[in-house]
Amino acid sequence: MSRFLQALIFDVDGTLANTEEAHRQSFNDAFRLHGLAWHWTPERYKELLRTTGGKERMAAYVSTLALPQSERDRLIADIPHLHREKTVLYTRRVNAGDVALREGVERLMDEAQAANVRLAIATTTSFDNIAALLSATLGPSALDRFAAIGAGDEVEHKKPAPDVYLAVLRKLDMSAENCVAIEDSANGVLSAKAAGLFTVVTPTYWTEEDDFSGADLVLPTLGSHETELPGTTAARVGRGGLGIEQLEDQLAARHVARRR
Repeated sequence: MSRFLQALIFDVDGTLANTEEAHRQSFNDAFRLHGLAWHWTPERYKELLRTTGGKERMAAYVSTLALPQSERDRLIADIPHLHREKTVLYTRRVNAGDVALREGVERLMDEAQAANVRLAIATTTSFDNIAALLSATLGPSALDRFAAIGAGDEVEHKKPAPDVYLAVLRKLDMSAENCVAIEDSANGVLSAKAAGLFTVVTPTYWTEEDDFSGADLVLPTLGSHETELPGTTAARVGRGGLGIEQLEDQLAARHVARRR
């Protein structure tokens, strides 16, 4: 096992895979099936993503509508049912192969396991969504690759609160100083940093305008051994993409800096 790096903790939506378009379409399909004249455009959904959690996102949207209080209360009460239907629709899309892992994700996972670095997940999405994505992209035994999984419904406060990362660290029985979080959004960075984790960010279209000033490393993707990562920040990790050796060096340097 690496001396400093002992675990990689991945966010899911936007980090493992660019899932947000599949989520957006599934929300819209669920609205239509329920007779709701709601349609979330990509631009509107990009704004709504500032609220983490699907049920919370719908509640935030309902709060913006000009409605009688009784109708607002009825819609809020129906959100859990509506979200379950949306999850079914999203799972169908994932199982149909509509969502792929982002560049470099599987390669970094394989490299971590070869180095005895444990894998974990800390996300605001549901366990059903996690299982669907991992099974469709990594195979039926994909969940077995992860030593700990923290889903949004397991904690009281979702990201940007640190709750889910703290829960995963407890499951791993590890210190934050020996783990790296991999995220794609500002809320994810805030959550991971509040838990004390070294944090890598790989933004997507949905999060590219976020403030990542609190992150330790910002990259366009995790890269691959075939693709050079562009940009000055990416150059720090070399031509082969982000790897276990580079992360080990980053944690070692942070450990030394803290001891000074």
